[in-house]
Amino acid sequence: MQKLIAVLRLLRPANIITACADILAGFGVAGLPINSLNSLFLLLLTTMCLYGGGVMLNDVCDAELDKKERPERPIPRGIVSKKEASFIAFGLIILAILFASFVSLTSGILALSIAVLSIIYDAYTKHSLWLGPLNMGLCRGFNLLLGMSIVESALQNNWLLMVIPLIFIAAVTFVSKEEVYGGKKQLLLLSLVLYIITIVAVLLLPTMTDFHFLSALPFLIVFALLILYSLSKAIQTPQPEKIKKAVKMGIIGLILLDAAIAAGYATWWYGILLLILLPFSIGLAKLFAVT
Repeated sequence: MQKLIAVLRLLRPANIITACADILAGFGVAGLPINSLNSLFLLLLTTMCLYGGGVMLNDVCDAELDKKERPERPIPRGIVSKKEASFIAFGLIILAILFASFVSLTSGILALSIAVLSIIYDAYTKHSLWLGPLNMGLCRGFNLLLGMSIVESALQNNWLLMVIPLIFIAAVTFVSKEEVYGGKKQLLLLSLVLYIITIVAVLLLPTMTDFHFLSALPFLIVFALLILYSLSKAIQTPQPEKIKKAVKMGIIGLILLDAAIAAGYATWWYGILLLILLPFSIGLAKLFAVT
């Protein structure tokens, strides 16, 4: 039982739910094709495996560093070995690519791309000030495209939407770079600017695409209040605990961003449907760390 709980901690269940929100948002952009529910299910399995495998591999790569900075984690404590975690991580990633390939060749290529990007992040770019956030943002941007890939024409017409989660998750990644020791306000202020750009980008969607602004507005307001409040607290007091809360709210807040996109492209009730994921993610975040 102890090992099972440790594996769940490595998989970051609260974060996996936010990855599912990306897929559901992409499904909304694609027009909610009811005849593709089987494909939607496969893509949800895909993103769960991709995210779980990616974050577990991240802990494998950071095992030596975690011995110093986060000795409470399962691998430094010896509950799960690096070999066991690597086996599970790569197994999940392979399963993810297979699941996506059953949907379409395009979906399979997108899943493979996300897998490669996550491995590059874990092994090489994570500790790079600029490449790390860009790399992580690309993973989330491609994940939104993965949800759209159910309908090829939707993917072709709306692929630029990936820029929105890319910018936002890059901002969250900048914040996370200060969560161990705290201190630097510059990156937090940069993240604030990127948060504002994310919000403005969604506000501009009606000028470029068939996006229903009023349907999306309530979700966007709550999203903005949540992320800006938590980040402002971290900027005022740049201590590890405040910064960790800002990172947590940023990750969980992605569900609200996805809900805004889904409501704008599909319908308001579909955005509310995505919001059902929010309490589950928050509840799991209380049990399992999100970073």
